[in-house]
Amino acid sequence: MTRRKTDPAAARDALILEIAQRRFFLETLETRNSDRLDFYDVAVRAIRDALAEAYEAGRRAAAQS
Repeated sequence: MTRRKTDPAAARDALILEIAQRRFFLETLETRNSDRLDFYDVAVRAIRDALAEAYEAGRRAAAQS
């Protein structure tokens, strides 16, 4: 059985999007050139939690390599 290698940048971007969707309820991280769609009010605690989750994901990835 052969395993395909995952593109590290694509995997990283997918994880970042997943965190943003779960923590901030965003549809996309792409710029849509609309203030209503591109700017959000976000609680500091939510930002901290998302950053902590991203940090832990990076720590786990580094430990696996």
